[in-house]
Amino acid sequence: MAATLRIQSDWSRALSRDEGEAWLSCRSPGQPTLYGSLTRRGLGADGVPDIAASEGFLVGEVTKKSILISCPHENVSTKFLAPYTTFSRIHQKSVTCLDISSGGGLGVSASTDGTMKIWQAANGEIRRQLEGHVSDVNCCRFFPSGLVVLSGGMDAQLKVWSAEDASCVVTFKGHRGGILDTAIVERGRNVLSCSRDGTARLWDCGTAACLGTVAACSAPINGIALGTAPCSLTLGTPQQAPSEREVGTEGKLLLLAREDKKLQGVGLQSRQQVFLFVGSDAFNCCTFLSSTYLLAGTQDGNIYQLDVRNTSAPIQVIHRSGAPVLSLLPFRDGFGASQGDGTCFVMQQDLDHVLDLTEADCDPVYKVASWEKEIYTCCRDGVVRRYQLADL
Repeated sequence: MAATLRIQSDWSRALSRDEGEAWLSCRSPGQPTLYGSLTRRGLGADGVPDIAASEGFLVGEVTKKSILISCPHENVSTKFLAPYTTFSRIHQKSVTCLDISSGGGLGVSASTDGTMKIWQAANGEIRRQLEGHVSDVNCCRFFPSGLVVLSGGMDAQLKVWSAEDASCVVTFKGHRGGILDTAIVERGRNVLSCSRDGTARLWDCGTAACLGTVAACSAPINGIALGTAPCSLTLGTPQQAPSEREVGTEGKLLLLAREDKKLQGVGLQSRQQVFLFVGSDAFNCCTFLSSTYLLAGTQDGNIYQLDVRNTSAPIQVIHRSGAPVLSLLPFRDGFGASQGDGTCFVMQQDLDHVLDLTEADCDPVYKVASWEKEIYTCCRDGVVRRYQLADL
């Protein structure tokens, strides 16, 4: 675990005032935490605040929404980014999931206030409310078209919605526990779901039928991710010929993030196990970085990077805090992650550049979504935040 820099969550607002101050810290394993502060000394000639750091810290580039801080003694630097826009009126309570459409025009989100809504991604204006689930909605995502939404809830139902008129087009029933995550196969004729009941299921949207149980585990499956496997990886052969309704499953690898500390890879068409990796704690989420590399996050704060061709040992384990890793997202040549302590960051593959997305203030950031150079987050504090990443 490398040294980690932290900053006051509302640093941007604190330093917008004359002589405003914000706290800093640098934590290194086995060492006393170094505490410091930032102070605004006025405005520079370019209109950007002139910020000074206390002893042990250095201030680099400063803009209205970002500040680069380094701690030379620990050889660590982090760029902190404040949200470009915040949307606090979409939901009344915690926002547990969100997604952004492929064109970037619409967002969809679900909340513990019992609602699921579609809104304008630019300004948070509510366009539609999707009503039909009984109890909480755990997951929601757009189909590749950006015109259709897939959702799963604690009512064990999987639903397909029209983003244009808010009608529920299809309801899938068959799980015996709450649905925790979903995935879409190619353009969306087939979809996948995983549940507290320990199963991952494949569904046909055209007939609203279950095409089969892809995996059955002895523990809840908290998250799934679907990717195209490298040609060198053996995915197994189906025991019986796939249904003609099964489209795009050949050559696909399904990742299962399991509650029993296991990350499992399954051939989607064969329904056969490809690998089983045991981690340090329950796996909450997983994603593909490429056809070869994957990431998976655990309840105790570890992010494992694995090569699907050899999962006997991780390529690396990233640990920035002991808080649960709640969401992972491939982003450019790196990834974004959110954690249960309000930490949300973007990391490049070389690990030399960390971008912290600030303002959550210790509330869990449940989900991270992106469109082009924008990242959206949703949080227990009920706020959806939009960050603009001009350059990394």
